[in-house]
Parts: sequence; C-alpha cells; structure tokens
Amino acid sequence: MNSVSAPSGGPVVNKIWLNSYPDIVPAELPPLEHASLAELLAESCIRYADRPAFTSMGKSITYRDLDTQTRKIGAWLQSLGLQKGDRVAVMMPNVLQNPIAAYGILRAGFVVVNVNPLYTPRELEHQLRDSGAKAIFVLENFAHTVEQVLTHTDVRHVVVTSLGEMLGVKGHIVNFIVRKVKKLVPAWSIPGHRGFASVLAEGARLPLHAAGLTGSDIAFLQYTGGTTGVAKGAILTHANLLANQLQLQLWLASAYINKPRPEQLNFVCALPLYHIFALTVNSLMGVSLGAHNLLIANPRDIPAFIKELGKHKFDMFPGLNTLFNALMNNPEFAKLDLSQTATLAGGMAVQRPVAERWQKMTGSWITEGYGLSETSPVASANRFDSSEFSGTIGLPISGTDFDIRDENGKSLPLGEVGEICIRGPQVMAGYWKQPAETAKVMTPDGFFRSGDMGFMDERGYTKIVDRKKDMILVSGFNVYPNEIEEVAAMHPGILEAAAIGIPDEHSGEAVKLFVVKKDAALTEADVKAHCAANLTNYKRPRFIEFRTELPKSNVGKILRKELRG
Repeated sequence: MNSVSAPSGGPVVNKIWLNSYPDIVPAELPPLEHASLAELLAESCIRYADRPAFTSMGKSITYRDLDTQTRKIGAWLQSLGLQKGDRVAVMMPNVLQNPIAAYGILRAGFVVVNVNPLYTPRELEHQLRDSGAKAIFVLENFAHTVEQVLTHTDVRHVVVTSLGEMLGVKGHIVNFIVRKVKKLVPAWSIPGHRGFASVLAEGARLPLHAAGLTGSDIAFLQYTGGTTGVAKGAILTHANLLANQLQLQLWLASAYINKPRPEQLNFVCALPLYHIFALTVNSLMGVSLGAHNLLIANPRDIPAFIKELGKHKFDMFPGLNTLFNALMNNPEFAKLDLSQTATLAGGMAVQRPVAERWQKMTGSWITEGYGLSETSPVASANRFDSSEFSGTIGLPISGTDFDIRDENGKSLPLGEVGEICIRGPQVMAGYWKQPAETAKVMTPDGFFRSGDMGFMDERGYTKIVDRKKDMILVSGFNVYPNEIEEVAAMHPGILEAAAIGIPDEHSGEAVKLFVVKKDAALTEADVKAHCAANLTNYKRPRFIEFRTELPKSNVGKILRKELRG
C-alpha cells in the first residue's frame, strides 16, 4: 500500500491506485521544464518549426507560422498599454484565429478569458464584466452580441475576424457563402473595431517584450457554472496547465506500450477550444508534443465532420459520449478506419452501450477520463492499454490524490459513496474575486470538493454515481440519473435519454425519463417494460416523455436543469 500524509493535519490518503498504474507511468509528477505556457510555445515552435500545427477547412499553419503570428498578436496587444495580468477575451469557434489569438495573449503576459460564441448578451455581459476584460477577439458572426453589451463592460479594444480570413483565396468564397448565402452574420456596428489582418500587419512592425511570466501567474480565467449555476471564473495558472498537459503526456505513454508511437501525432479537435477539455488535451498537450490538430468548427454537422475525418489518419480523438453516439448513428461512419486511434472521453459519463458499440465499429475502446474546469481539467483516466471498458473514471493521474469524503469531510472506506475530493498541481488557485465561493470548495488540507458523488474500488478505480444536485431521492433512497440513462440506452429503440426527479406527494420525488426515439414505433409501455427488467422498483421511471431532441450545451452535454424547467 502507498500512503501519504496530508498537510494541515488532514487524513492520510492511501494511494491504492498506484498498484494499478502502468509500469511506465510515474506516481509523481517530475519538475516542470518551463516557467510559463509562453515559454513552452516558443520552444515548441523552434523544435517543430516545419510541422503542421493546426488545420482548419483545408488550410494549415506550421509551428513556424504559429510563432510568427502569435508574436504579432502579442506585440500589438502590448502596444495598447495594457498591464501584465490584464484580461483579454476570445470569442471564436475552432478556426485558425483562435489558437493564434490565445497564444498571442499569453505571450504578451495577459490572461485569456475563453467565451462561448453562442452566449446570449446577458451571459456575455456577465462574463466580460466579471473578468474585467479590456479587449476581445470575436468572429464576425457573433459581433452583434458584443455590440449589445460593449458599453456596459471595460472592453475598449475589439478585434473582429471572419470565417474565411486566414484561408487565402478560398476565404473569399467562404465569406460570401457565410454572409450572403447562408446569412449567418447578423448586422453589427462597432465603431473603432480592428480587423484581424490589420492587427497582424501592425504587430509585425512592433517588438514583443518578454513578459517575465512565472508559474504562479494567471494564464486563463475559465468560466464554469460549478454547483451553483452562477458562472464563476476558475483561476488557472501557468503552472496548473503546464502540470496537467505534462500529466496527460505521461499517461498517454500507456497507449504505446504495445505499438510504436508515430513521429508526429494527429489529433481530432472537435470539441471547442474555449472548453477546458479541448484547450488542454488538444491545444496545450498538442503544442507540447509538436502534434497536428485538425480543427472542426461545427462538429454538429455530422456528415461534413465524417467527410473531414475520412481525409486523415488520427492518433488521438478527444470527445463526448453524445458526439460518439451521433457519429455511430450515421452510416458513413462505419467506413472510417479508427482502429489505431486512441479515443478519450470526458465531460460527461460514457454509457456502456455506446462504448461497446464504438469498440465493435472501430476496433478500439473509448478511454474515459474525468475532470472539471477547476482541475485544468483532467484528474483521472483509465489506462489507454486497457482491453475492456471499465465503466469508471479510472485512476488518479500522476501527482494527483483522490479522497472520497462524507458531507462532514470525513474520509470514507472503499466502496462507500461520497464526494470525490481532488488534490494535485492542476487544481485551480481559486475562483476569480470570489473568496467565499473558493472557501466552499477548497478544504484546509488542499482538496477541491468536486460536487460529484462516487466511490473507489479496491483497485483504485473511481466510479461516479452522479452530481450532488442531480441525485433523485425516492422514498429515502438515492437514485442516480446516470444509471437510469445507461439502462435506457441499452434499448435498441432509444437514441438518447435523460432522467430527472420530479415532485411526488407519495415518495417525495419520482423519476421522469425523457426519451429520443431511434425506432419510431417505440412506445411508453416498451420503455417501462425495459426499465422494469433492469431496475429495481424505486429506480424505475414513473413518467416517460418523448422528445425529438434533448437540450444540450454547446459541447454536447445534456442539460438536465433545462428539463426540470
């Protein structure tokens, strides 16, 4: 057994998960080689200069290009008179301008505030005001939203770009289609805004000054709803993110225990770069390894996405359960060769029927990991060399401790359900300007209270049973929606399902299941009979509602709170 004493007189954590580690993965994280993400980028751009770094809509930029363009962005930002640590927002989907802007901001010594482009004006205003952002980079499709809130924020510099701006001659055609044919660019007017190309041109004539960044400096404010639903900025330092991408690199080694690793890794980047999962797993780890990221601007266009996947061979495919499910329900997907692709899932629970079907169709298992914005994000993962789907979130990765605790903060024995608490170098520094909220989630001995309920087995693998707030209480019994949804997904006539609790005068709460049909002939009686055969009585859905689709976040996570109304 492996034990470690906790600081501040906390309980001793028994690291039983180390017994299940691959031999080539270290228990602890080695010292970080770089002082900042800016230093990491600069080194990678020299080391991998001629390799493609990012590709979008058929246009690629090399690491040499990335170095040149990010220097220009950084130099221009410094010329505005911003101070080290000032916040700059990025409001774009997965286009080449996104990583160029984000890395340019970091190289200049500023903090990136990632913004969901689909935000409403109310949501955008909250994030810009809360972060105190002084500038914003935005795709023109969403400039009308920025226009509506600008006067209520500290933003004084707006840089607008177009979908086709970096695509050469093809870009003119893309912009014409987006603007005139599909009419995806609502009218907007922002006096004094700058174009992305003009910023690059001006930045080319300016020097980029060393920002003197250290690991403790803030790199990103990553906004998250957390357990309260009020968006808070998780403070992620350069050291947090350097640690997490290194932890991921070490863990990735388990994918190449029994096969050679390619000289350059190719990543699918279908999840948006403003989401912490893609930011760290695709962009930061990709840059560190000199990998090539294929940026997918609209993964919801499944036919176009599959067509793009067919043009390349991939080594790493991070995604979500809903994305994998949607891909497999398109007949063209079966023609792809993903047998050598390491598929990493996070963001939401992977349902066993989806994992088993993926393995059958691709020949490879989905490797489920786990994390949150507050943990940069990855805290645990299954082994890449596993020959089965574990149904768990895997093992705490190098340098990370898990402790399952009750509501009083007491450590629980193996097998007992409690809150998953996480400690490691990737855990955030706190919530931006919210010390009270930070105090609620950080324990005196340095653990982050995740708000997720789970248990650890004797091998050190952790199983999530659900979010605290999603738990349903039926006649005093805890019912976890993930279990109901996984059972529902086993039915061949069900495409997707989501479970919530609704008030019931007899049992306190009752289970209601929302179902999207795969088979049009599916009936309520069919669903109830299937659940009755697989769930004990108190867990069975009392109410079934059929929907044509389920509400989802922009990264594909099912939004149970919207189903509750």
